[in-house]
Amino acid sequence: MTTILIIDDEEKLRTLLTRIISLEGFEVIEANNGKNALKKLEINPHIDIILCDVKLPDINGIELVKEIKNKYHWTEIIVLTAYGNIADGVLAIQNGAFNYITKGDDNHKIIPLIQKAQEKISENKKNYIIQNTSENAFQQIIGNSKAITNAIHLAKKVAETSASVLLLGETGTGKEVFAQAIHKTSPRNQKKMMAINCATFSKELLESELFGHKAGAFTGAIHDKKGLFEEANQGTIFLDEIAEMPFNLQAKLLRVLENGEFIKIGETKITKVDVRIIAATNKNLLVEIKNNQFREDLFYRLSVFEIILPPLRERIEDIEMLLDYFINFFMIKMNKKKPTITKNFIDALKKYTWKGNIRELKNTLERCMILIENNTLIVDYLSFEIQNNNDNLLNNNVLDLANLEKIHIQKVLNYTNYNKTETAKLLNIGLTTLYRKIEEYKI
Repeated sequence: MTTILIIDDEEKLRTLLTRIISLEGFEVIEANNGKNALKKLEINPHIDIILCDVKLPDINGIELVKEIKNKYHWTEIIVLTAYGNIADGVLAIQNGAFNYITKGDDNHKIIPLIQKAQEKISENKKNYIIQNTSENAFQQIIGNSKAITNAIHLAKKVAETSASVLLLGETGTGKEVFAQAIHKTSPRNQKKMMAINCATFSKELLESELFGHKAGAFTGAIHDKKGLFEEANQGTIFLDEIAEMPFNLQAKLLRVLENGEFIKIGETKITKVDVRIIAATNKNLLVEIKNNQFREDLFYRLSVFEIILPPLRERIEDIEMLLDYFINFFMIKMNKKKPTITKNFIDALKKYTWKGNIRELKNTLERCMILIENNTLIVDYLSFEIQNNNDNLLNNNVLDLANLEKIHIQKVLNYTNYNKTETAKLLNIGLTTLYRKIEEYKI
């Protein structure tokens, strides 16, 4: 049954409207001011349609329209304007109202307008289901192993709520992909999801990025700046590598989680926000707590709902699906035909331990698609380390000095995502020397 909320401080008019609407089979709830209306909405968040007077004793109805629409996206609002003040109705529509009627004179229009609002709600929900079902949002998470399907199942469950989520797992397991899927299937999906890697910034810059600053707060702060929390209001913020957040800044994040408020750098007044937090880390936060690197109270607020993302070595049965997905991706990107894939190539992928997980697999396949000849993927295109599963070769005493050097260069190249300049720096050799060794070892 469609539920309708009437917001008006005139009791006689509320009673009249309630009678008209109830006779048509609708459930009606009444509120005599904006504050009571917001309380009614908190108790009944699935109210479908609101009839709202412009002149309320505690708030301007036009502003109330904007506030309600920001929080309750599905709700449609019909504004009750005073006679001869159509401008109020037009302004309300600009703030998100469905339509307006002249208060007391257009009672015959109420039911047809409610029916049209019902049709719009139904159409919006239909489009939402088509565009934002869990299946569509989670389609970039490839695999049907028990480990990954369990993680997806948990993510879909928590997506329906506003609970904080803590994504745990090794580097390259797809934590940001999960965060995006959770946001897209949540009630907040009409608002922004902002993401930041906490390890990328110094303490001062990270605080400014997250919470913003006032002009003149520090050297270089020429203008006021909104932080990511303010940008993500009503939406979601993804804090990657949360364990790297400086200890004293964690207290400020805790305040946001507890009260939804913070103070910008250089400002004295409080900024209020309603933001869902999804955090991620590849570290053991309990160990970080023991080492006084992470706040215990923050951990318990972040870990309302934990999801552990499995490493690729624990879902080897998904290798072929991931292989097919990435090959199709690089075919389009590089304008190449679908290659033939040899059994030895697939077997080598399945035997490798993939310490860099899906990210390392993607980088490996991109390199192979660049090297491919005769439209066939063969083992020779894989790194020496993957070809020979070299995690175990040391125990077999089969490595000479040249092979050790080759493996070490390959590992550093994998670590830098084949950034040769960075690789040369880490190896402490010249870039020309690196290119010569890559050629010599056929890396």
